[in-house]
Amino acid sequence: MSDKMKNLIVRTITGVIFVAAIVACFLKPETMVLLFAVITGLTLWEFSGLVNEWDDIDVNRFISTVAGVYLFLAMAGYCMKITDATAFIPYLITIIYLFIAELFTKAPNPVNNWAYTMMGQMYIALPFSTINVLAFQTGGEGTYNQLLPLSLFIFLWVNDTGAYCTGSLFGKHKLFPRVSPGKSWEGSVGGAVFVLVAAAIIGWLSGDSHPEISIPVWMGLGLVVVVFGTLGDLVESLFKRTLGVKDSGSILPGHGGMLDRFDSSLMAIPAAVIYIYSLSLF
Repeated sequence: MSDKMKNLIVRTITGVIFVAAIVACFLKPETMVLLFAVITGLTLWEFSGLVNEWDDIDVNRFISTVAGVYLFLAMAGYCMKITDATAFIPYLITIIYLFIAELFTKAPNPVNNWAYTMMGQMYIALPFSTINVLAFQTGGEGTYNQLLPLSLFIFLWVNDTGAYCTGSLFGKHKLFPRVSPGKSWEGSVGGAVFVLVAAAIIGWLSGDSHPEISIPVWMGLGLVVVVFGTLGDLVESLFKRTLGVKDSGSILPGHGGMLDRFDSSLMAIPAAVIYIYSLSLF
């Protein structure tokens, strides 16, 4: 068996397990919170390790990771109506500590340490924590809505598949060659079309269980996920190019690291929250 075939098999098996785990976790709120708390921690740990390889950068990897996981859990407890806003106080204290600690570390460039520490919180911890808003705040406060966050990942997967197939067949015009030479406008449009179809199907199938979300709203959500998921992918590609690495990690055989797998969702999740809440204003 050739190495290419072995890599394809490994990639396929990892992909199936990954999708199955994400889908299964949404069956119960507890499993969703547990899995995404772990994902938040692993992604922050990976991010901190990557930036710490640069000269004059020394992010406190352990405390930054714990802080991000705590923010996710605090947001989950708040959205589930288990805790009130005081749950965020320990997180705020930790952020203050991370700033003050640089007074005593004698680091050669404390500004870099502050910048990348806060980048990890804003780029990873905060976006992941907002999935709790989709899961617990959109079907009535504290009520678990498994379909909305699950559909977001379905849209991302459909977009990736549709864009790859369409781009392979018709791609001629590069979308963002400086950052990601493989992406084309044709692929992006094709992925969006596939997502619109998937969104319409989800809206039709869920009409009775989610009458408050019409098919046009589902399709609008699909477009939001496509646009910001693609931007999230490009942001992570720029990050890796700046670091000079091909993959963010190797924790997922054949798929790279956690940032490689969740780059699109880091922009798509908060964008979806903004979209859903913006609809209530009109």
